[in-house]
Amino acid sequence: MSLHFLESELIINEDGSIFHLHLKPEQLAERIILVGDPDRVGLVASKFDIVECRVRNREFYSVTGSYYGKRMTVLSTGIGTDNIDIVMNELDALANINFENRTEKAEIKSLSIVRIGTTGGLQEDLPPGTFLISEKSIGLDGLLNFYAGRNKVSDLKFEKAFCNHTAYLEQWAQPYVVSADPELLTRIGQQDMIRGVTVTANGFYGPQERELRLKLALPGFSDSLRTFRYGSYRITNYEMESAGVAGLAALMGHKAMTVCLVIVNRFLKGSETNYKDRMSELITLVLDRL
Repeated sequence: MSLHFLESELIINEDGSIFHLHLKPEQLAERIILVGDPDRVGLVASKFDIVECRVRNREFYSVTGSYYGKRMTVLSTGIGTDNIDIVMNELDALANINFENRTEKAEIKSLSIVRIGTTGGLQEDLPPGTFLISEKSIGLDGLLNFYAGRNKVSDLKFEKAFCNHTAYLEQWAQPYVVSADPELLTRIGQQDMIRGVTVTANGFYGPQERELRLKLALPGFSDSLRTFRYGSYRITNYEMESAGVAGLAALMGHKAMTVCLVIVNRFLKGSETNYKDRMSELITLVLDRL
């Protein structure tokens, strides 16, 4: 018997679109690019051969079209895993729920999702301009902990080693460690990209150890991230979405990964704000390989 979703759980707008994204099922492609900045949607879509539709609601702006014959959707998420929770659940609903009778479809579709973002490097050999893939992501946000099956898609031994090494505070959300989809990782991540472990923070300032007027609860946390090792893995960067994307995709049966452009290095204390050309190059690489 198919699952049935109540109106309070699956909110469908009067025009038949999903509540936040305002997309209709037929407007979604199976290849999806996620970006944080709505303005970056235009940069990705400018490379499309054909544009089918443009849909905007709040920070969620999407364009569906084709790139060299491959149908794709590019969608902005805004910042943070709270928005990723909305985006991933609504993308899955568009793909796998029949909106007419509110039941799960008989054949479950697996989407291919690549997040393209910016990030702060934590290691000396990752200067601004580096293309960096999140082979594993450590979520400090706690999002995945609200879903059943969390332990099945997480690396529990990695989590324990991470907490021990960093003296992780009990009052913080329990971290979760998830991997990118291996097939997608191999296809997108080639010799021109570096693989690493990404920390997904639940804020830009204190959670990434930026100190302005407020003092930090655990000074030196970033230094412990830099020195942490788990087998051959090392922590390479901070950002704010990759763990949520990878974790929810794994639970839902989708393929997902994140690749970022390093625009600041916290170790070298340097940054690059004029990165549009380098970002355009990264977008083209991902579109070619997706």
